[in-house]
Amino acid sequence: MKIQHYSGKINSDLMALLLTADPDKNSILSYIKSAEIIVALDLEKTIAVVAITKTKSEFELKNIAVASDYQGRGIAKSLIAASKDYAKESGAKSLIVGTGNSSLSQLALYQKCGFRIFNIVPDFFVDYDEPIYENGIRCLDLLMLKTEL
Repeated sequence: MKIQHYSGKINSDLMALLLTADPDKNSILSYIKSAEIIVALDLEKTIAVVAITKTKSEFELKNIAVASDYQGRGIAKSLIAASKDYAKESGAKSLIVGTGNSSLSQLALYQKCGFRIFNIVPDFFVDYDEPIYENGIRCLDLLMLKTEL
C-alpha cells in the first residue's frame, strides 16, 4: 500500500468512494475543490481517500473512506496519521473531524487515533434528502472531535 497526495481530477471512482462516507454529494462538492486530498493505493488502484480543509484556525478532516474490501486493515489509521502530519507541517495546532451520532465504528476509530469529543451539533443531519441509519440508530446529531498536534 502506498499513501500519497492527490492532485488529479475527482473522477467517478473517487467520488463513489467519497460518497460511502458522506451520502450528500452537494456537501462533498462544497469542500472538495479547496481540500487537500490524500489517497491510499494498492498497486495503481485507489482504495482509500481522505479530504482535509483549512478553516480559520485549524484543519478539518472532512471525509475519510476506505473501500469495503480493504476495511479492517489499518488503512484509515494510516490516512489519519498522514492527515495529522500534513496539518502539522502546514502550521495547524489541531485537527478536527465530525461524525454522526450513529457512526459507532468511526467514533471508536477517531478516539483510538487521539481525537476527543468537544462539541455536539443537534439535528445536523435532519435535513438530508434521505434519512441515514447506522447500527439501527438514526443519524441526527453531528459529533465534533479534536486532536492537538
